Amino acid sequence: MIASSQTRKRKQPWSLWKERRVPSEYEAVTYMFHNHFRNEPAPFELSEDWGINVFYKTNREGSALVAAVDDWEGYRDARAYTYRRYVEDQKDREVYCDNLIDEFESRNHYAGLAPDWLDFIADHYLPVRFPGHAAQMSAVYLGQMAPSAFVTNTFYFQMANEMRRVQRQAYLAQVIAMDTGRPELADSARTRAAWTGGATWQGLRELVEKQLCAYDFGEAFASRQLVLRPIFDHLFNTEFARIAEANGDRLMAMLHDDFRDHDERYAVDNTKGFVRYAVGKAASNAGLLRDLAARWLPLGEAAARGVAEGLAKAPGADSAEAIVARTLAAQSALVAGCEL
Repeated sequence: MIASSQTRKRKQPWSLWKERRVPSEYEAVTYMFHNHFRNEPAPFELSEDWGINVFYKTNREGSALVAAVDDWEGYRDARAYTYRRYVEDQKDREVYCDNLIDEFESRNHYAGLAPDWLDFIADHYLPVRFPGHAAQMSAVYLGQMAPSAFVTNTFYFQMANEMRRVQRQAYLAQVIAMDTGRPELADSARTRAAWTGGATWQGLRELVEKQLCAYDFGEAFASRQLVLRPIFDHLFNTEFARIAEANGDRLMAMLHDDFRDHDERYAVDNTKGFVRYAVGKAASNAGLLRDLAARWLPLGEAAARGVAEGLAKAPGADSAEAIVARTLAAQSALVAGCEL
């Protein structure tokens, strides 16, 4: 009887699970964590007329994408990340990047690069950390407004990946400035001026600033994951990496190869998984996401065109038209991969 009682007590915490099974570590620390979602009469235990409750009920519960799905607890991260597992995986990536940078610094890498490549980096690459920060904020917003912790965590891990990329870019700006004796390359005021005033960046700037004001969860997801991210990532993780390789900047090329093969792949896998789940639960979400992506695509095209015109100025680069075509093809391929 004692053993039986202990067994019942041990199983009791999981008796609410419909599957009637012991959850994985990932499920145990994520399932039903958002006890404020669809909590009536208001998400948070404040007056339902308070701004935060009105905001959430309008942009999360009231989002057509969210409202169409009756159960968001069934969504799963493509990698089933917990914080512990994420840190373990990214520690390996950070060790790799640290070793890579140390190796190239020991060779005095940037001191040997052509002056015209360094000029190009100053105006057409280093300002990328500003839209990188915007992408980070966008991921945080989606995580904050997501309808379940299973969804939230994927965006928080994407946020961490965005920060990882921005930190590397900021560090490289300082390295390049020191190695080449050009302190202006690490001058944030100069870089910010290029971001806010340089022709290369204004299409992307408009896209990221307007995307940060997409408050409806469905629109925020579609504008970021189906338009902004595939365009931004292709331009810098693929096109820029290819140009860097052609100009002898193997370090920059290899770092962006790593961002593409790991961080970008994580975002792509979860974008496809999220769309598959949302559409599988409510077929109406397919048309909704298609329409939202189409609404934001003109801004994405303008962003791609502006950055491509900047990238085309690099020594040995393809034409802006070729870069734009490949970039928009990558965005279209992602949408097609989501079966939209």
